[in-house]
Amino acid sequence: MDKKVKLGFWSIVLLGINSIIGSGIFGLPGSAYAKMGPASMMVLIFCMGLAISIALCFAEAGSWFDEDGGPYLYAKEAFGDFVGFEVGFMKWAISIIAWSAMANFFAVTLSKIWPSVGSGLPKNIVISIVIIGLGIVNILGVKGSKILNNVITVGKLVPLIFFIAIGVFFIKGGNFTPFKIIPEGQTTTTAFVAASISLFYAFTGFESIAMPARDMINAKKNLPRAIVMVMGIVSIVYFLILAISIGVLGGKLHGATTPVADAAEAMLGSLGAYIITIGTVISVGGINIAASFTAPRAGIALAEKGYLPKFIARKNKFDAPYVAIIITVIGSCFFAWSGTFTTLLKISVITRFIQYIPTCIAVLVFRKKFAGKEVNFKIPGGPIVPVLAVSVSVWLLFKAGMADPSKIIWGLGGLVVGVPIYFIMKSVKNHRTN
Repeated sequence: MDKKVKLGFWSIVLLGINSIIGSGIFGLPGSAYAKMGPASMMVLIFCMGLAISIALCFAEAGSWFDEDGGPYLYAKEAFGDFVGFEVGFMKWAISIIAWSAMANFFAVTLSKIWPSVGSGLPKNIVISIVIIGLGIVNILGVKGSKILNNVITVGKLVPLIFFIAIGVFFIKGGNFTPFKIIPEGQTTTTAFVAASISLFYAFTGFESIAMPARDMINAKKNLPRAIVMVMGIVSIVYFLILAISIGVLGGKLHGATTPVADAAEAMLGSLGAYIITIGTVISVGGINIAASFTAPRAGIALAEKGYLPKFIARKNKFDAPYVAIIITVIGSCFFAWSGTFTTLLKISVITRFIQYIPTCIAVLVFRKKFAGKEVNFKIPGGPIVPVLAVSVSVWLLFKAGMADPSKIIWGLGGLVVGVPIYFIMKSVKNHRTN
């Protein structure tokens, strides 16, 4: 197998789409409608704006580098080793936990078709097959992962495009009135914040696109363009699915656990629901594939810089980081089997912004640090987009903490765990240098 195989522009785009679109989109319309009714479409537009603003910052930051690391690399180059380590350490830890959750979700989703795998030993067997199987595919090199990711991503998009193409003919205008439905006991602001926090996380995952930059063809040029295209495609798909779901189901959408499948059934009967259910299984399987590729690479940059043991960055004859892959597979299996990931996922609420905020600020730092150097992508409007992205991110983070303080506590706890590891590895690194 050719170990020089790398991801081209369209493969990066498909990896990005696969990293974002998972099971969430198939349940998103029901939870969104429950928070604000049809006005949830406006909240989604707000979240689109924030996600695209942050993604543009990642696109510009990524245009300066062709190394693995993504958020870690940007934080390190802008603010130094300690901040970079904290971002990188949390990124790898959360990537492992998130993959364990995704593998669990795959088993749960599959149980809708094959009920016996929904719990107990059969569920753990499915989880093991998913995690270990994808780990083996990754160990065999980029080529296999690239082909599998591309095929699955196209496969998950087909039922969504089908739903959109058919759904526009079944929309009923009356289902959009009253436009704003606020839950009893909440103000418009409270409902908007709750809906924003919920809907924003449907867009997360784009930050992982930059992790395997070294496995991309001309990353400095292709990565920024791919990020922009990915966010555009995902935003359009999300908005249309939410609008069609509201237009088809109306009030029946409130609290629906399988809203897209319900809307498809209302349009085409049991065949429509079956198509969307299959699409959900493929979609959740697809996001597992993306996670299996990006998660191990979160630790490589730290190892290469000496802030994790060097052997973690070792590669095999297929140019695959097999040690990092094995560690990621073992960690993901552990959390998935134990079930503790459901608690640990609370960390992700704050750690998403631990990656986002430093990267957005880093853009402004890089503009001064690399002044005069050619850059493949620059956000128009000067500092407006990075500053706006940071300001809104801090506001949402504060609101998320006010709503559930445990998220802040868990997130800060994760950062604290990284502190002694950083100083221990720094001491080892200095000792070797001396």
